[in-house]
Amino acid sequence: MSMYMAKIHPSVLCANHGDIKGEILKLEKAGVDYFHIDVMDGNFVPNFGCGTEIIKTIKQTTNIPMDVHLMVVDPMRHIKLFYDLGASVIIIHPEADKHAARTLAAIKEMGAVPGIAINPGTSIETIKELLPICGHVLAMTVNPGFAGQAFLEYTVGKIQKLGELSKQFGFTLCVDGNINIEKVQFLLPFGVTNFVIGTALFQDNYSEMINTIKVL
Repeated sequence: MSMYMAKIHPSVLCANHGDIKGEILKLEKAGVDYFHIDVMDGNFVPNFGCGTEIIKTIKQTTNIPMDVHLMVVDPMRHIKLFYDLGASVIIIHPEADKHAARTLAAIKEMGAVPGIAINPGTSIETIKELLPICGHVLAMTVNPGFAGQAFLEYTVGKIQKLGELSKQFGFTLCVDGNINIEKVQFLLPFGVTNFVIGTALFQDNYSEMINTIKVL
């Protein structure tokens, strides 16, 4: 068993949007820790994600916090909107922001936890200066934009390094991309504490899978 309990962020992108309120209530009952919201602009990534109405429904239905992953160009333009909608954690991509440090500072000043997402092809060296001002780091184990992709094994070395850096800088380390029970068990020893789970969770029995992960 791990020295801490893994925190689970179900990816709302993978939920049944025809019954989003029902999905939220079932996930809440199953014991999830956050709701993970993927927001895409069709520019930074070639897809479109969750809209504001879904976020409003989550906020109206549950008190479980939301983390919002902004896969958008120039995220500074949008952070107030998502904070006002109820985001507790706001995650940006440094590659999409010419002044990422300023945006992270603005997120913190608003009252949310500032976070960065690190793409599979982005090296730690290019974002290391941002780590002292991050409360949350999302390590992508797939290229962002689409659910159901294969886990990229070459990201594991980066995750190990980020686990070490999380102890130094105090940020929460989360992973996102084809995560299942086996991947959670594999990554826990590297200092990953939070896990975005999409396809695997919504194909399985919510409670059974979450209970299994919580006792790893």
